[in-house]
Amino acid sequence: MKIDIDSKANFIIHTLQNSGFEAYAVGGCVRNALLGLVPNDWDICTNALPEQMREVFRGFQTLDFGLKHGTLAVLSDGEKYEVTTYRIDGAYADNRHPESVTFTGDLALDLSRRDFTVNAMAYSDELGLADPFGGAEDLKRNLLRCVGNPDNRFHEDALRILRGLRFASAYGFTVESETAKAIHRNAALLHNIAGERIREELLGILCGAHVAEVLTEFRDVIAVVIPELSETFDFEQRNKHHCYDVWQHIVHAVAAVENQPVLRVAMLLHDIGKPRACTTDDMGCNHFKGHQEISAQMAEGIFRRLHFSNEFSQTCLQLIRCHDVRFNGSAKQVRRVLQALGEDNMHLLFPVQRADLAAQSDYRREEKLAAVDTAQRQSEEILAQNQCFSLKQLAVDGNDILSLGAKSREVGRILNFLLDEVIEERLPNEREALLDRAGEALSGK
Repeated sequence: MKIDIDSKANFIIHTLQNSGFEAYAVGGCVRNALLGLVPNDWDICTNALPEQMREVFRGFQTLDFGLKHGTLAVLSDGEKYEVTTYRIDGAYADNRHPESVTFTGDLALDLSRRDFTVNAMAYSDELGLADPFGGAEDLKRNLLRCVGNPDNRFHEDALRILRGLRFASAYGFTVESETAKAIHRNAALLHNIAGERIREELLGILCGAHVAEVLTEFRDVIAVVIPELSETFDFEQRNKHHCYDVWQHIVHAVAAVENQPVLRVAMLLHDIGKPRACTTDDMGCNHFKGHQEISAQMAEGIFRRLHFSNEFSQTCLQLIRCHDVRFNGSAKQVRRVLQALGEDNMHLLFPVQRADLAAQSDYRREEKLAAVDTAQRQSEEILAQNQCFSLKQLAVDGNDILSLGAKSREVGRILNFLLDEVIEERLPNEREALLDRAGEALSGK
């Protein structure tokens, strides 16, 4: 079995081997190479001890901030390659980090501490593939399986639970039955993991091609990190516009939108508030008036808890609030939505709405999709023609309003009034017309 190793990584491996040590590419880079994918980075393991590694690479540019844990970073043309001594991890007190590491000369012992068999392989041109736990066979079987006892692996590092789901979502792996049972059994350990680490794995899960299967099979695990989602499980919508319960609708909507993080997260949370907004009429039909704002409020707390950036959060919140806008063919309405969202987020709203419709029943679907198409064309025309939908596009500014004798506290009110007049096509966006109307407003006419 031959793997094409990155030339710089191969040079580092050969440098160690020429100095009398074992050295291999290890972990995810070997997995991806066997899958026919180009690895993002190449990690290297060796039986050389940290001080021996430093001696071998004495003439290289290196970073030794991880040396006490056995890792030396070797820089080659600005690229970083981590070289780590074979090691055995000590006890894990926090379900995340080992309290100590012990160096070993045995590659198999080093590989035995890794999470999944597909990540517990090492390779070098001279020594071939080291695969003591059957990772290559599991790759052929499209199977994700823990190395050794899965309960032990997840108690050592609970983040492996989400990492496993990320691999399943990204690569389409089937999670081996005992590993899957352990994931469900140990999901509560994720409470011990920092929000930002959960966020990054969650984004990886959501952006995978097989996200629907993972969200369906492991919804209980997702609910540990976003417990608000459990309210949507098995919540029937009982509405002619829908053919799924709220959770199933969410799953289909996530899978239907392109795998851009902000879009996938928006679809995950766009209807999270529906159970809280639900009312049932005399005919037994459910309605969800105001669920957009409730969903946004719930999402805001989730974003804070998982330490999403403010920019990412605000974009998602705007999409959640506007996801259910029903476009009616009016260019004025499109300008209003552009005013609320801005140009960039308006571009994101249309795929959100199409994904939402794709996850609904076929009741009037073509009509609804046609309305979205029309609104998108209108939005493009408005932007191409530089039609006014924001204060910065008005032909007058605050200084102009002050020059009419307005008090400072009146400026914002007058400008917004003028913008409304322009958006509603009651007034052209022309300086003289705007100043005349502002003067009238100030005089009370």
